[in-house]
Amino acid sequence: FAARFGTIVENVERFIQGKAAVIQLALTALLAEGHLLLEDVPGLGKTSLARSLSASLGLSGARIQFTPDLLPSDVTGVTVFHQSKDSFEFHPGPVFANVILADEINRASPKTQSAMLEVMAERTVTVDGITHPVPRPFLVIATQNPVDMDGTYPLPEAQLDRFMLYVRIGYPEARHERAILRLVREEAKWGARQAVGTF
Repeated sequence: FAARFGTIVENVERFIQGKAAVIQLALTALLAEGHLLLEDVPGLGKTSLARSLSASLGLSGARIQFTPDLLPSDVTGVTVFHQSKDSFEFHPGPVFANVILADEINRASPKTQSAMLEVMAERTVTVDGITHPVPRPFLVIATQNPVDMDGTYPLPEAQLDRFMLYVRIGYPEARHERAILRLVREEAKWGARQAVGTF
């Protein structure tokens, strides 16, 4: 188990340079069926962390950009009537993936933020009275802007309670920043994210 854990961390660290501790915490949250809240400035690899983690484990991933005009149905999905079939059909939203990046979660209205409460606690989504399970394992990696920035809403206690870990990524060291620049230049490597293990 320890060897497999280390292999996955090493693979993700190829894309998130110098942040082994953050990667370990994200993987720990996934294994413990918890969720991770990241707070930091843009451009520090939060999106790459979610993508690399899901790819390394061979899991599906989705990114939800939280904005003030985002609706709860944009997150959970919607039931649509198909006239040709004369029936209603559920169209799942992006929350139906293994690893969800909820980007800038505190920019959405409290009503939209509340759409995440059920799925984060119970791993199910209820739309029009019908409950749909989400895939397992299930991890939400949410990012938030500092609350003193314009256009942010504070996360309610009920939402904060759903996060197992709260982490700040921090700026990379100079040597890691050089490695990141090399990775960006060698774009072929970015397409080399592949599953290296599972639990």
